[in-house]
Amino acid sequence: MGPANTAFRDTLASLEDSWRDYRRALRRPDRDRFDRLWEDARRYADAGGYLDRRNPMVVVLLSMVLAQEKRIEDLEAELEGARSEATADPDDSAS
Repeated sequence: MGPANTAFRDTLASLEDSWRDYRRALRRPDRDRFDRLWEDARRYADAGGYLDRRNPMVVVLLSMVLAQEKRIEDLEAELEGARSEATADPDDSAS
């Protein structure tokens, strides 16, 4: 991990800390969701280190959206697999 990535991780930690009062005001289930979003942002911190950090919140939000997109794609694939199994020819499963 290079200096840019370390600096971005520090920026990310500082941003997350600046949202502490907001987090504290959330109800428990939403706090867990909020924490998961910041985990998502940390997951993409290495990529964020390559961007201009004049507005690091944009990088944080895009990282969160990217992780959400991945979750949606995974759920869609799982749903499609379940649909395929449900509509499979019963004769195919007997072999």
